[in-house]
Amino acid sequence: MSSLPRSLDRRRWLAVTGGGLVSAAGFGYSENSGDLIQSISKETIWRNRDGKGTTWFHPRACMVPDQSGRPFVLMTLQEITGSDYFGPVHWTQSDDLGKSWTDPVPIAALGRRPVPEHPGLEKGVCDVVPQYHPMSKTTLAMGHVVFYRGDRFSRKDQLPRYPVYAVRREDGSWSEQRKLEWDDPRGGFIYTNNCGQRVVLPDGDILLAFTFGPTEENREVAGVRCSFDGETLKIREVGPALSLPVGRGLLEPSIVAFDDRVFITIRAEDGRGYVAVSNDGLDYGEKKAWTFDDGEPLELSTTQQHWMPHRDGLYLVYTRKDESNTGVIRWRSPLWTARVDPDRLHLIRATERVVLPLVGDGVNAPDEVALMGNFHVTRVTEEESWVTVGEWMPRREARGDTLLARIR
Repeated sequence: MSSLPRSLDRRRWLAVTGGGLVSAAGFGYSENSGDLIQSISKETIWRNRDGKGTTWFHPRACMVPDQSGRPFVLMTLQEITGSDYFGPVHWTQSDDLGKSWTDPVPIAALGRRPVPEHPGLEKGVCDVVPQYHPMSKTTLAMGHVVFYRGDRFSRKDQLPRYPVYAVRREDGSWSEQRKLEWDDPRGGFIYTNNCGQRVVLPDGDILLAFTFGPTEENREVAGVRCSFDGETLKIREVGPALSLPVGRGLLEPSIVAFDDRVFITIRAEDGRGYVAVSNDGLDYGEKKAWTFDDGEPLELSTTQQHWMPHRDGLYLVYTRKDESNTGVIRWRSPLWTARVDPDRLHLIRATERVVLPLVGDGVNAPDEVALMGNFHVTRVTEEESWVTVGEWMPRREARGDTLLARIR
């Protein structure tokens, strides 16, 4: 197996893989605790708590240089109107580091399509993550297929699911939809990198991770290395699998390169999330349930986590059970972050803080609390990171705002 280039300076890694920012009153930088966050601020990109606009979901951003080399932010997002029911994927752009955004425009390649052999069934795309690929000067936007019947997610006749992508070229045009092929029976029902963070290697290859399974029953996770020439993504190698025989198994893996290693964080259905580390992004060591440095486990409810490289440290962004959110579905508000000890693979409790706060009463009036479990992290500069999320209130006509937490 290929290993990561140990001579590669970590700042170059971060420049290649992309990166984000948030500030909150009362949260200060503490050198003694090891916390590298100086401030966190909350901004609203679009409003729809009043139901008069659009509830944008899966807002995921990446930094892209224009043809003159000046950076702008490209974000993909889509409307949500019900549980797992999404509209066509759109894109928007900011030329002033998130202060203003263009009106979202559909990406034709990632829209809805009828399935002729199944009358009434439509194929859509969701869970898209864009990432700039500097070697080809393109942006790879990858999600996976999902199937709808009428005005809802089709729960009885979901067809096999797999990754699809579209490429935004340097001239601003988008490619047609393409499928990431994997001819392996282990992914017979599903294989996907949905919502997952990826790593671009210096040679242009892309590291990611699959969650996969031959049936709906239980899924495993494995590291994947792909080639990418700016048009076509192809699998080169798939590593050994990690597994957990509980519920649907292991889901929605995200990876990050840090200190010459690749770290993976994984959603699970046993009340925990898991972390593992690899020297090459393919062969991961034994998975470990997330805990704080005092040994207390991170109590989760089948929700994804994501990485935030910030300044010279590595952070995790997540949701968890807290006395303030006991009535909230899967405790998906607020969003938290804490610095990771990359050697002991736990969170440093003294650095934990709220990234985006719970708004409302999460104990006595949880239906009024917007969920924030599907979020994304972007490294914008060496000093600034973003967490972007689309709120939604499932029992309040899927209303919610689109938020950006700016972390410095």
